[in-house]
Amino acid sequence: MQPVILDQGPGARSESSDAEAGPAVETRRPGRPRSEQAEQAIIEATLDLFAEQGFEGVCVEAVAARAGVGKATIYRRWPNKEELLLAAFGSLKSPFPEPAGESVRDDLLAMVKVMCADKADPRKARRYALLHGDGGKYPRLMARYKETVVQPRREAMRAVIRRGIQTGELRADTDVEIAMLTLTGVIMAHERSPDATLDDEFATRLVDGLLLGLTARG
Repeated sequence: MQPVILDQGPGARSESSDAEAGPAVETRRPGRPRSEQAEQAIIEATLDLFAEQGFEGVCVEAVAARAGVGKATIYRRWPNKEELLLAAFGSLKSPFPEPAGESVRDDLLAMVKVMCADKADPRKARRYALLHGDGGKYPRLMARYKETVVQPRREAMRAVIRRGIQTGELRADTDVEIAMLTLTGVIMAHERSPDATLDDEFATRLVDGLLLGLTARG
């Protein structure tokens, strides 16, 4: 699939020029929100349209109308539909906290709690299911999603596990990839259980269960 490049039009070009002009930004016309609130409204509108109409139903005109912003506001942040969709899909995953670097258990637990909270959010879960349900039709977009959203999160978990091996908290023969996939895979499997409860207690059981077999013995 090729990215859907939308015609930015004269309005979008003048908006970009304003943004690059330094002091001229201060004299922009009123009614063009540049706040985080506007960005969040755009992301929510994109996800709502995606949930209602699928990939093909998402267009800048419809997103702008639903978010209550001008098209130029969207183009200033995302140059085309593909980038807008990637940003929207990326928002379905909350950012990981920065590892404190003092305890492998604490750092992994903080990450797993974030993952569980996202999966336990019904609205995010529904949107995420739709993404994976229709994603096969758009291999290029899904490849970029995995590259820009999924893989960096997995690498963050790998880094914590590697650090544990280096500091001696974890066994020297720990399989980093298997350990990381165990954490992510168990959450995905448990999510499908009829009585799934993805709370902090479950996150703690999962991390402690993994580390029970990986912790270096004195």
